[in-house]
Amino acid sequence: MTRRDVAHSQNAVNIDRVTWALAALALFAGFAQFGAVASLADVAKHFGHVARSTSLASQVGLSGSVLGLGLAALRLASLGALPLASLADRWGRTRLVRQTLWLGLAVTAAAALSPDYWIFVACFALGRPLLSTASTLVQVMTVELSNSAQRVGRLALVAAGAGAGAGLSAILHGAIRSTGSFRWLFAVAIVPVVAVGALLRLVPEPPTRDTTLLARVGAVPEEFRGPLWRIATVVGVLGLIGGPANGFVFVYGESVLHISPSKVALMVSAAAITGLAGLLLSRWLAKRWGRRLTVAIGLIGAGLTATLAYGGGKIFFVVGYLLGVAAAGLVTPVVTALGTEIFPHHVRATAAGWLVVAGVVGATAGLGVFGWVGDAIHASGAAALRWPAIITFVPMLWSAILLRSLPESGGVELV
Repeated sequence: MTRRDVAHSQNAVNIDRVTWALAALALFAGFAQFGAVASLADVAKHFGHVARSTSLASQVGLSGSVLGLGLAALRLASLGALPLASLADRWGRTRLVRQTLWLGLAVTAAAALSPDYWIFVACFALGRPLLSTASTLVQVMTVELSNSAQRVGRLALVAAGAGAGAGLSAILHGAIRSTGSFRWLFAVAIVPVVAVGALLRLVPEPPTRDTTLLARVGAVPEEFRGPLWRIATVVGVLGLIGGPANGFVFVYGESVLHISPSKVALMVSAAAITGLAGLLLSRWLAKRWGRRLTVAIGLIGAGLTATLAYGGGKIFFVVGYLLGVAAAGLVTPVVTALGTEIFPHHVRATAAGWLVVAGVVGATAGLGVFGWVGDAIHASGAAALRWPAIITFVPMLWSAILLRSLPESGGVELV
């Protein structure tokens, strides 16, 4: 083996360590972000009032509108990720990840002390932009530290880390059963703080290109605005589907379908298998069919599986959720790759921040429509959320056609 081969082998090992470290950071952020969703049924019952009636509010404890507004507030708080992510184009990626992840985990842990529902929402709203920034920059760093052939696979591993964090949150929610058990779940978020610094020491700062091209925070040069609007619309629709589809999982499963929390947690754990299948399929399809077509398949699949999950009945719920996680695994790494590869280094983190905004706006709109339709229709039992799902998800699947006008970025090295 030549000296060059040895150096190449060592570099490959280092990159693998870097990817695993980034996946672990994504796990921490995913765990903290998903805690509010995993515990929402318990929170609604703790701070609300469950009664015998056919309305959604009586079954859950709080009305669909109140739950939707609370979840929407958490999503809207992620708008703060835009200016924070833009700072990474100036101050560096690792510095911002360290600071935002530390603070985000600490604020999430503070939510354990919430005396009422809206204080709980406020605590998570403070932590959400910090955690969203950390998640976004972890993805950006994964892209920048990989070549084109490696990129989707490594993004899939980072996405798996985020999914594992969400799954761990659900498992702990099902395992900790006591009065105010959600408080213990939030308090656990302080534990990963001690590992953040050690993991980031394994991650090199991505190479900085021409910093003289930097514009004001949040600004994107005119020549990149068209592609940004198109990819942002697609990301927004994914948020519109994912916001209510994920946000109401525990409320619908536990409070409407009356599935035990432990079984819902088991379902979420089983979704790790379908999610992994989606991630592997994502890599395969992206190589053979390209980024754009893979994103289109994932987008349509996410909408249809979410509609199936809330179509009515336990079987539809479980099958739809498991397939929906597979669709999310399929689309997440590829849309991340596409949304970063088409932009140069000096605006890449800023563009990623705008994509966070698009996802937030879409999720907020989806939660608002979903909760409002659920209250307006007054359906009960397994069909309580059927029409909210159909009205919210299906009409927006047309947006997949926007991907045709974006450049195919597979095989393109970063500039």
